[in-house]
Amino acid sequence: MGKSTGTAPIPNIAPCQITLLLLNMTLPQHTDHRIRYQQQVDNAREYVLPFIESAMAVTASTEVLDIGCGEGGVLIPFLEKGCSVVGIELDEMKSGHARNLLAAFIADGKAEVVNQNIYDEAALERFSARFDLIILKDVIEHIPDQERFIPYLKKFLKPGGQIFFGFPPWYMPHGGHQQVCEGRVLSMLPWFHLLPTPLYRGLLKVAGEPEGVIRDLLEVKSTGISIERFERIVKKSGYTIPLKRFYLINPIYEFKFGVKGREQWKLVSAIPFIRNFLTTCVYYIVKTR
Repeated sequence: MGKSTGTAPIPNIAPCQITLLLLNMTLPQHTDHRIRYQQQVDNAREYVLPFIESAMAVTASTEVLDIGCGEGGVLIPFLEKGCSVVGIELDEMKSGHARNLLAAFIADGKAEVVNQNIYDEAALERFSARFDLIILKDVIEHIPDQERFIPYLKKFLKPGGQIFFGFPPWYMPHGGHQQVCEGRVLSMLPWFHLLPTPLYRGLLKVAGEPEGVIRDLLEVKSTGISIERFERIVKKSGYTIPLKRFYLINPIYEFKFGVKGREQWKLVSAIPFIRNFLTTCVYYIVKTR
């Protein structure tokens, strides 16, 4: 499968230019699940899998769990390597799309898509201590009570298993996921998700955003996670962090907007708190001690 960015690559673009670029672009992936799927495939193939392979071997014997798998595209590069995979997705529509898009692998017995809450007792009974690798790509920032959830993941890992996390830090320019706003101006407005909740909600209402969009954005606001809080939870939960990588420009932008992913400057990455405002994506591998 080839890349399907829909735009020509734009070299040497500065991060502050991204918002200006987006003002002149529509985001078809918000309404077309096949585009989202292909972007997931391309990003996982070019960035996620190589990052994971720099920390662990991924072979045909590797068993993979993707939590919040969406349309299932992240799993494709692992299936191409012969891995057995399970995608678990709470959204019934997305899990249906994933089953359709992964139908050939499901028929072959290499993939399974489950529409279930990871906290369900049935999920724990079925998948306990089964996986070498758990993937959470753009998921942890949506999950409430992360202090409970992150240590809970150990239940699904084999001894020596590892977890990949990739997410946008809460304080980054669009860390509130405001790109889903229907109003063009708000969808491109950086950092306004950091307003106090009553002002944030009020602005969304005055701008005419639908109640469903407002609800989703307030959910992200209640669960958004910073780099520092993520690392504190991970370490408190008994994990180590053998590998991490910060991005000035999120790798997924290559497939959404034609803007090449770029790692964060090391000096910025080393400055606590400030780095959150200038880092659009972080990748982590964590493992139990």
